[in-house]
Amino acid sequence: MSVTRYRRFLKLCEEWPRDESKKGRDLGTFLRQRVASAFREGENTQIADLEKCDQMYESLARINSNVYKEKFPRAKDTSFTGVTVEECRMLLSTGSMQQMDEAKKGLWKTLMGRFSSKPEDGLPEKPEK
Repeated sequence: MSVTRYRRFLKLCEEWPRDESKKGRDLGTFLRQRVASAFREGENTQIADLEKCDQMYESLARINSNVYKEKFPRAKDTSFTGVTVEECRMLLSTGSMQQMDEAKKGLWKTLMGRFSSKPEDGLPEKPEK
């Protein structure tokens, strides 16, 4: 019954949270796109592998309902690095990731300037000794 499976996935998509700080990398958005792709004909979609479809739904539903978080509670709300959940969320936000990419580009340009045989435009030449 594709109708029932389709509706179950739609309900799961409605319940799945979106993280606006991770534009383009959010799992909730990715899930919605995959469901739309898998059920292109909506309730009329013919599912080739019903068992695989049901397994996928059950796995996602367990993640969404925090089954494993409750089954295996954490002693602390930090990782082995000592970073809290909120700090981790902030570091992984799209804005922070873009800042890190820019910093990498700057570092790469600096390293290329130091180690290349000819200086790149806009970079200071190495001082002669």
